[in-house]
Amino acid sequence: MPEQRQAVVGQERVGGGLGRHRKGRSPEDVLTELLARDPGREVRQVGMVDRQGRSHAFTGSRTGDWAGHRTGPGYAVQGNRLVGPETLAEIVRVFEDSRELDLAEQLVLAIGAGEETGGDRHGARSATVTVIGDQPYPLWDVRVDDAEHPAWELRRLHGVFQEKVLPTIQRLPTRDDPMGEAARQALGAQMEHQTPSNVVDQPATMAGREAL
Repeated sequence: MPEQRQAVVGQERVGGGLGRHRKGRSPEDVLTELLARDPGREVRQVGMVDRQGRSHAFTGSRTGDWAGHRTGPGYAVQGNRLVGPETLAEIVRVFEDSRELDLAEQLVLAIGAGEETGGDRHGARSATVTVIGDQPYPLWDVRVDDAEHPAWELRRLHGVFQEKVLPTIQRLPTRDDPMGEAARQALGAQMEHQTPSNVVDQPATMAGREAL
């Protein structure tokens, strides 16, 4: 979870934050610098976690009540317009209790737990889980843009994605394997079609004709 923003969006700051993050600076150091240069920081929420699990978050004083954040090793959780701090507390509890699971499933369960507490006071309509590893494409990208119960729908789509989409993504080219397993298997299948008797026996057939 590199960097996330809530409340009033300031997307132009995200790229700079990630650039500084990649240089090895701590999340607290990076966010402190970015927020100091942001005149709209009091209506922002932002959180950052680095590869070492260090985390930092900020909640502006003019974000929608109730607003707050929680941080810990490997996570930063922010929320605004919530029914209260119990939403974040439950999200953190479930996330910490499910560390043996895949990160995508951890996030789906944590989102669902937060919603069960009442979540957004105005009612949530969307939910998204995106997990990016060391490749230039997401490993997981599951989203619900409009649903009566987005956390439930996110859980359903997570299962669909795991069964139908994830196997394809895992066979894509990678930095260490530019061909990718899908292409390798396709080429292998083509080679198998080219090795029956009509290919292998052709030289022998021609030689036989010359002998005749």
